[in-house]
Amino acid sequence: MAESPEEVAVLVQRVVKDIRNAFQRNPHIDEIGLIPCPEARYNRSPIVLVENKLGVESWCVKFLLPYVHNKLLLYRQRKQWLNKDELIDITCTLLLLNPDFTTAWNVRKELILSGTLNPLKDLHLGKLALTKFPKSPETWIHRRWVLQQLIQENSLPSLGTKGNLGAAPVERIHRLVQEEMNVCSEAAGRYPSNYNAWSHRIWVLQHLAKLTVKVLLDELSSTKYWVSMHVSDHSGFHYRQFLLNSLIRRTVADKNILVQKQVVNEQNPSLQKEEESAGTEAACAEEQSVDLPGRLDEEMELCSELIDNYPGHETLWCHRRCVFYLQQHLSNKLPLVNTSVSSVDSSDESLNNSHHSPATSHMAQAMDVDGLNESSSKQGYTQETKRLKRAPVQDSLGPEMEYQFVDKVLSTCRDVDQARFATAYRKWLVTFLGQ
Repeated sequence: MAESPEEVAVLVQRVVKDIRNAFQRNPHIDEIGLIPCPEARYNRSPIVLVENKLGVESWCVKFLLPYVHNKLLLYRQRKQWLNKDELIDITCTLLLLNPDFTTAWNVRKELILSGTLNPLKDLHLGKLALTKFPKSPETWIHRRWVLQQLIQENSLPSLGTKGNLGAAPVERIHRLVQEEMNVCSEAAGRYPSNYNAWSHRIWVLQHLAKLTVKVLLDELSSTKYWVSMHVSDHSGFHYRQFLLNSLIRRTVADKNILVQKQVVNEQNPSLQKEEESAGTEAACAEEQSVDLPGRLDEEMELCSELIDNYPGHETLWCHRRCVFYLQQHLSNKLPLVNTSVSSVDSSDESLNNSHHSPATSHMAQAMDVDGLNESSSKQGYTQETKRLKRAPVQDSLGPEMEYQFVDKVLSTCRDVDQARFATAYRKWLVTFLGQ
């Protein structure tokens, strides 16, 4: 086994070269991992490529990581020169093993800005790093930076030559959004309550998807099955709270715009046909067609089923508080809580600081619980099938129906935690409703 500095240098150079060759042979690598191997048993490369999986034998990490780390620091201190290809290879190797090394990401930022490095390759590198380190905050931060660069270049023809996103700008952005949703889903599945992944997902909706009603409804539909399979994942449920909150805000805002346009058209009848466009009318029609009370009823019904089927999960009761509050907001014009993520551009404080509300203090308790989940597809869920067999939903669940639900749970449950959460929810209802 290599021990002297010269032997270590030769070993590391060979491993870095093998990693570069692996990506050249198979550019579709989709996962990395360590292969438990205390020592080198054969005279072969410690880099193993099987189909689309890249493995690194663990014995070489103790030589590889310190060497490339020190070499990059010497370069930053201007004590050693590295050409652009060497920088790309060394930072790639380093970040696959330690993606929270900020200096390496900063070097790659400089390479992207100089035009040396394709930003899409950095998105792929980050995606691979997240398969091994799904909560890495520096990886998510750098990913947002790269996406911002792509957004700025969106109208430039040069982006058409970068990878497979050389399509029309709208289609290109749509592909980016879909890819980011997939990355977030995989990361959320690999690490419980991965608030970094869910915060990034919210950021993508805000900056790439622009929180359109169609996207919000699609996300509600796609995450429904995922949260029903991860009933203790606070982050996923908070993501659904964000979607519901954003849907309400967007619908109300668009209705206000429609009313203003109608007033202007009434005052200037001659300008009505000239100012109206088919796209605006279609968008307004879409916003008006959203049945907000019905959506909240469906969410409450989902919450009820999950509480009945999976007793003793506090996440479900906290989510129920938020949904009930939103229902009361629609019916009683209560202030709408703020669940937006405001500062994920520079750090991954994410959802923990995203749900403080200017509303009453007891509502802050409902929003103070992380609740985010991810999704694949809800087609296997039977909730919609059940709804079709029932009579139309009348009004939103009122206070009396909530008290009846709690009483039913307390009278039938045998789980100690379930009884405790139901009692706490009833106390919250009493405090919130002032009864």
